[in-house]
Amino acid sequence: MGDFLHSFFDIHQILAVLPALLGEGLRNTLIIASLALVLGLAVGLLLAMLLISARWWLRAPARVYVDVFRGLPAIVTVSLIGIGLPSAGVRLFGQSPMGYAILAVGLINAAYIAEIFRSGIQAVPPGQAEAGRSLGMSHLTTLLLVVVPQGIRNVLPALANQFIVAVKESSLVYLLGLAVGERELYFIAQQAQAISYNSSSFVAAGLVYIVFTVPLTHLVNWFDRRLREGRRPTSGGTGPSAAPQPLVPVGATGFEAGA
Repeated sequence: MGDFLHSFFDIHQILAVLPALLGEGLRNTLIIASLALVLGLAVGLLLAMLLISARWWLRAPARVYVDVFRGLPAIVTVSLIGIGLPSAGVRLFGQSPMGYAILAVGLINAAYIAEIFRSGIQAVPPGQAEAGRSLGMSHLTTLLLVVVPQGIRNVLPALANQFIVAVKESSLVYLLGLAVGERELYFIAQQAQAISYNSSSFVAAGLVYIVFTVPLTHLVNWFDRRLREGRRPTSGGTGPSAAPQPLVPVGATGFEAGA
């Protein structure tokens, strides 16, 4: 029992590695996850638009991308992008592996975000698009100003949860051998364990992940509940007998909305 406690709960090892975890490790983990999420949102939205296209030659490559990146283990994708590309002479980010780490995690998340966006867009009532076209909007304008914003609002909690996933997936970039100053949480813990042969550094890293992600998960769940409560019909009347609300496209002025 004593050996077990020493291997996993050595307070001296935990206190020794904690400053690096809370400083460099947490900072770089959030940088990788945040920039990867931005990339994932941009690529994911584009993929979602292609997935709902009426043209098969637009849907097909988007579907292949989503299926491939969702089907591959994340560690394989990180290795192919972060190790394979530089080895093949494709040096997009110079000597620093940080850019490859962000690219890999971002492209992985894009596949999942694309499906999130697609489900949100397709959940928008068809009447919204019809109302947009009745105002003289083109199909593309209706999609961009009416349907997509409502679809994004439908999936905001899922997108926030995807950030939590990106935070945890950032631990895979230790494979790329990040330089000092670029190390994320897991890489710092791994290096500490390699020096001390004690797994307490992994426990410390796990605690940092938990302290950050668990409250964020509960915040996302709370936001999701509030969003659902806001959609419930009120006694004021939004039921079948209530008068339909006018369509107001995002970005429209009062004149354009028919006010």
